[in-house]
Amino acid sequence: MTQLELKNHQVWRYLTEILEHFDANALVREHLEECDYKICGYWDEEDIYYEEIILPRTLESELVSSSIGITQKKRFLQFKFVLKAFAVDAIDQVRNNVQKIADLVLVYNENLEFVDENWLLDIDSPLLDVKRNH
Repeated sequence: MTQLELKNHQVWRYLTEILEHFDANALVREHLEECDYKICGYWDEEDIYYEEIILPRTLESELVSSSIGITQKKRFLQFKFVLKAFAVDAIDQVRNNVQKIADLVLVYNENLEFVDENWLLDIDSPLLDVKRNH
């Protein structure tokens, strides 16, 4: 049996170079702007349905992982982000108290066309404007 060893293969260098020079945070900004910072139709971990959730526009994103997936017929890029927001002091208009409010996974095809999203929200965060259909 032949042992295949990829750790020193040139493909890893190419992929690393692409991902290092790629502005994944720009994808988050573009995605949030396209959806006007709103998530429509969200089910939380306790199967509670939220009609609409409005995200604060003071979000900062942090790329925590990126991966490339290959199936028989498709190739895709997946980026996982942590989204953080700052509470703004109403009196001094000063940003303080940074809070993690969400994990966001964005999936794109090999042409960098949007395919899918997956949200995990801190639904109890006071920084989210949550609307439930009662």
